[in-house]
Amino acid sequence: MWTHKSWQGRLLAHPLPPSARLRHYASWCNAVEGNTTFYATPARDTVASWAQQTEPDFRFVIKLPRLITHDRRLTDVDDALRVFLDAIEPLGPRLHALWVQLPGSFAPADVSVLAQFLRRLPETHRYAVEVRHPGFFDDPRSTRLLEEVLTAAAAEWIPFDTTALFRSTPTSDAEREAWTKKPRMPLRALALTDRPIVRYLGRDDPARTVEGWQHWVDVVSGWLREGRSPTMFIHTPDNADAPTLARRFHDDVRARTPELEALPEPIPAEPLTLF
Repeated sequence: MWTHKSWQGRLLAHPLPPSARLRHYASWCNAVEGNTTFYATPARDTVASWAQQTEPDFRFVIKLPRLITHDRRLTDVDDALRVFLDAIEPLGPRLHALWVQLPGSFAPADVSVLAQFLRRLPETHRYAVEVRHPGFFDDPRSTRLLEEVLTAAAAEWIPFDTTALFRSTPTSDAEREAWTKKPRMPLRALALTDRPIVRYLGRDDPARTVEGWQHWVDVVSGWLREGRSPTMFIHTPDNADAPTLARRFHDDVRARTPELEALPEPIPAEPLTLF
């Protein structure tokens, strides 16, 4: 997302060479979703550049390639997984979690496949799973079964909260497109580990986005008081103001838990002058 077009020259300096774009994003937010890795395994040199542009405590939540999760559905993936893990190795401590996003067709009946896959993964990384089949949310037995499998692997369950988006009819082109593409996910706010990860999708109207995240301010503040270290990703359908909204969410949580460190000051989008 650090190359998002609407941020260039407005939130992030423009033009910037590829070797500096992530560094400017990292002055706004201290975590990023690695969604592009879903489409292709990045070159190791590219990943090394990401590491060079960020501090060791910056958090990458990196999505596994769709070849592994969607095409092969977690079976016969040892070679592909080995290549991927080698490519992202330069991230070192920045690799906060490997994100296993499963297709909507991956149902409770497939949990044994997930359990076998998680057991084969190296213990050197943390893992977080996102499911989209309604059975995991509607059927208490299936919910408990998935929780047991994830807990056994010390893996987190990533909730994707789209309730704000679907609360009322869309009012922009981006929202209308999101209505056709995003899943209608029930609200889930239970952490299985000390490092919960949440994905929240609001509206293009910032006020409605803020209104929709009030529940998460309570939840995340509670997690912090429990000694957990949550990661929260804020999205809107057009993502035009996502970095500023992410910082606003951080401020809202910090107002409840003052011991939370402040975010750094963003690098100015335009060079500073004397006039």
